Amino acid sequence: MDLLLILTYTAICVFIFKIFKIPVNKWTVPTAILGGIFIISALLFGMNYNHPYSEMSRQYFISTPIIPNVNGEVLKVPVSTNTVLKEGDILFQIDPIPFQNKHNSLQAQLTMAENDLARAKQLVAQKALPERELEANQARVDQLKADLAITDYDLEQTTVRAPSNGFVTQVIVRPGMRAVSLPFKPLMVFIPQEGHYFVGWYRQNSLLRLKIDDQAEITFDGIPGKIFKGKVKEVSPVLAEGQVSPSGDLIDSRDASYPGRIPVIIEITDPAYEHYANTVPGGAYGQSAIYTQHAKHLAVIRKVLLRMAAWLNYLFPFH
Repeated sequence: MDLLLILTYTAICVFIFKIFKIPVNKWTVPTAILGGIFIISALLFGMNYNHPYSEMSRQYFISTPIIPNVNGEVLKVPVSTNTVLKEGDILFQIDPIPFQNKHNSLQAQLTMAENDLARAKQLVAQKALPERELEANQARVDQLKADLAITDYDLEQTTVRAPSNGFVTQVIVRPGMRAVSLPFKPLMVFIPQEGHYFVGWYRQNSLLRLKIDDQAEITFDGIPGKIFKGKVKEVSPVLAEGQVSPSGDLIDSRDASYPGRIPVIIEITDPAYEHYANTVPGGAYGQSAIYTQHAKHLAVIRKVLLRMAAWLNYLFPFH
């Protein structure tokens, strides 16, 4: 675009020099050159200030790690990679026999405890047994019922189901593997069926002009030549570089890195995007530009630049 502006300005200067028969000398030529530098610089700086651009833009998605609530051997994995699932569909099955055996044992103990409680009530009514023994029998029955409820829950958790509509990517778990209920050891990664989030990483000085609902345009590297309209949905109020967690260390100036960029969430509103939504993978890379309400005439330059970047995506090396 810089070259295009320079060539356009050069053509205008040549036209003016020819029409008005301005002499070419040591005063007119430097004046034209300096004027061109000033005008083109003003256009570019004004465009960057009022209509920011981010070459660091990416489409993000939410993932849910699947961690079983019980430990055991995996028996069945009926799910397939990237197959659409509904909420409640079975992901994998853990061996239920140990939990079923515990359930049967507690059920037998509960039956015996309930019989003991019934006899204790009769004996207390006949004043042949102190009420303290009746209370002890009642407490044992209540305890066994609570233990049985916990066992029933564990038995139900041996069947791991989809938490919502979506799909599982990279099904690596196989029958015979050991499932462990540890948060840092998920067996699957579940992708909920919900919209993706497109985030443009903008320089911090762009916040001077950005506002919610400002118009935006997006292009994906994987869809060359296509521009999709959108709008600013949210500007993150915090940056990862400033995050502080409880620890025994004080804040150190050596941790102060180069100022990070501001994540700006852009909602794609272009109906044409629906045709490509299924072909754009989560995490796809792209570029984005935001058009503020200031200096709207300069937005034309930004739009041309973004479209040039979109067409350049057709060019990539072959090996």
